[in-house]
Amino acid sequence: MIRIYSKNEIQIMRDGGRILAKIMKELEKKVKPGITTKELDKVASDLIFSFKAKPSFKGYNKFPAALCTSINEEVVHAVPKDRKLKKGNILSLDLGIRYKGYCSDMAITIPVGEVDKKIKKLIGVTKDSLDIGIEEMKAGNSLDNIGVAIQKYVEKNGFNVVRELVGHGVGKQVHEDPQIPNYKSNQGIELKQGMVLALEPMVTVGDWHVKKSKDGFGYVADSLSAHFEHTIAVTDKGPMILTEI
Repeated sequence: MIRIYSKNEIQIMRDGGRILAKIMKELEKKVKPGITTKELDKVASDLIFSFKAKPSFKGYNKFPAALCTSINEEVVHAVPKDRKLKKGNILSLDLGIRYKGYCSDMAITIPVGEVDKKIKKLIGVTKDSLDIGIEEMKAGNSLDNIGVAIQKYVEKNGFNVVRELVGHGVGKQVHEDPQIPNYKSNQGIELKQGMVLALEPMVTVGDWHVKKSKDGFGYVADSLSAHFEHTIAVTDKGPMILTEI
């Protein structure tokens, strides 16, 4: 079932999304060589509670942390550990919070120190593909148009879109219907005012297939990967990004 949210509910999610964006901005400032992903998770948890919100990932399907910290070939859902970041790594941070009963979800990919041109391009293309997908989120448009637009842009730039993992509805629950592939899937679902969707392209340098990590939580590709995500509401004025300051 695809939920339709009222303007009041979307406003609550907008307030929560703004908090999430502020937290992510603070986390981005902390990313540097030598810091551990476990330390970043502690920063995220402290900030979430300081805003009187709750981490929506911790405990979800037994996930043990508030923050997902995926390094290099890790695509998503990597568990924070005592592993130290190194210069030249890329780090994807994926964070969700629950505020006043409603969830919002956001992800960014950050270079750790200086990285080469290929990695900069990967990050830039993934971020731009999210913006391109958001432009398609208009009432009356087809859900499939989002994936087609993202896939076309990513492949034109020489990268690949992960198929096994997709975006999703979000609101009262962390994950809701519908699923939102970042590729052509021939879904005829019509976007309607009041839908709230977490759009999240995941892009790889090489092959797009992924496999489960040994701990059973994360997903890993055979090459470097990047991930960006926003929570967006479909409104009468077009797409509204909820997870931005």
